[in-house]
Amino acid sequence: MKQILLGVNIDHVATLRQLRGTSYPDLISAAKQVIQGGADSITVHLREDRRHIQDKDVYDLKASIDVPLNLEMAMTDEMLSIATDLKPKFCCIVPEKRQELTTEGGLDVLANVDRVTTFCQKLASAGIQTSLFIDPEVGQIEAAVACGVPVIELHTGRYSQATNDKEFQYELNVIMESAELAQSLGIQVNAGHGLTYDNVVSIASIEHIVELNIGHSIIAQSIFTGLLNTVSELKSLMVQARK
Repeated sequence: MKQILLGVNIDHVATLRQLRGTSYPDLISAAKQVIQGGADSITVHLREDRRHIQDKDVYDLKASIDVPLNLEMAMTDEMLSIATDLKPKFCCIVPEKRQELTTEGGLDVLANVDRVTTFCQKLASAGIQTSLFIDPEVGQIEAAVACGVPVIELHTGRYSQATNDKEFQYELNVIMESAELAQSLGIQVNAGHGLTYDNVVSIASIEHIVELNIGHSIIAQSIFTGLLNTVSELKSLMVQARK
């Protein structure tokens, strides 16, 4: 079975920095610690309100790290302009609301096929591999395929919020079936949102999933065990799940 990859979102290192308007903690140093711990890529979400990651951050990171940069962004003209100038290896298109604390739900591709297709074609023309952050639903997966994107990232929010065994197993089955469907339709499957030490193994064991993107729980745990150790331990759990 192919080894699973880990993308680490470091947005909340920047959140801590922005709270005081300081130059620390340094985002590049954090990224290098995460990479040393075993991350296969670095993810940042450049939000429209710039609540954590700043424009300068994405350029500095791309110039300073030796793993791919995955830029999460809303489907706007401003973000398209930044992405096509920056040219990260990956872009993940996500829904975005100013008032939300974190990304709530997946992108509604089904209702916006033409717009999503045009937007993603522009990114592809710049040499950027694009993914769509979507809920694990048949309609959304088929719409993503219709848009011609090579990758989807399944939103694991409902799974991560399950409060009992029955709900947990139901949401896990939905993700498993969605991943199998997407792969059968020729599209790469990533997943993420709300994954932690406690719930990552079941998702990591799904053979059709290529990469997991995890952020908040890593930054939170690193207060106690450090970034390098936290990433290393989580990556180890993921790798073991595939054996």
